[in-house]
Amino acid sequence: MTGPAGAEPDRVPDHMPARTTGRTPGGAAYTLHAPAGAGDVPVVLVAGAGGSGRIWEHHQVPALTAAGHRVVTFDHPPGASGPAGLARAVSELMGDLGLPPCPLVGHSLGALAVQELLLEEPRLASGALLAATRGRPDPVGRAMARAEAALADAGGNRLPPAYEAFVRLGQNLSPRTLADGGAVEEWLDLFEIGALTGPATLHGPAAPDRDRLADYARITAPVQVVGFADDLLAPAPLGREVAGAIPGARWTVLPDTGHLGFLERPTAFNALLLDFLAALAPTDPGAARVH
Repeated sequence: MTGPAGAEPDRVPDHMPARTTGRTPGGAAYTLHAPAGAGDVPVVLVAGAGGSGRIWEHHQVPALTAAGHRVVTFDHPPGASGPAGLARAVSELMGDLGLPPCPLVGHSLGALAVQELLLEEPRLASGALLAATRGRPDPVGRAMARAEAALADAGGNRLPPAYEAFVRLGQNLSPRTLADGGAVEEWLDLFEIGALTGPATLHGPAAPDRDRLADYARITAPVQVVGFADDLLAPAPLGREVAGAIPGARWTVLPDTGHLGFLERPTAFNALLLDFLAALAPTDPGAARVH
């Protein structure tokens, strides 16, 4: 899904980077976006629930490739359920591509998966940006899990497309965007198209099944945590807890943003992402590849 005209525009490179596509043994379809003269170390973007790598392609991929970064996007493979399953899929992807330690960027479920990798396979990451995340079970996450279980028990896991689009509108966007009539119409169209054509997935991001905050004290990679001020699905204070638990992590909250803040306000989000990447120490060219 790409952002509508009501979202902030981003500059698109005059010359699109070369694209290489493939599929991992586990079934994850991936795309490597490589601008001319880019370095050897890409940025790996890990999407949230829904799992389509295309969600990054309208705003984040153009900004990153224009700045000279190679970028890997991918679709969640079949069976990659929950943070641990998605973390295994990222590890397999990086091993299949023979990547050195890379900056990892995760949103929502993708951020939870990156957090698992920072704990269980720290050699994969040279740094991580975590957006719309949490580190423990919380009332919002528990309520959503109960609601979605009730929906499934009632005979399905999908609402009628028009109603699903309305629910996603309120769940994912900020009051500022919802006050813009033209933007609302475009977002509704996008959400309804997604409901009609996408996989039959539930709405909410996965939440941790246990409190992981104390474990995050073991994370040693540089980390930037980003919260979205009006996020209903992953309230910003939960992200601040994650930043507080990781030694040396930086915390930023972006105003006028809901759960899809990286699409609502891409200029602000991309500036933060590029500043974080610029601050990372260069990866040793002789660093071992992921196997």
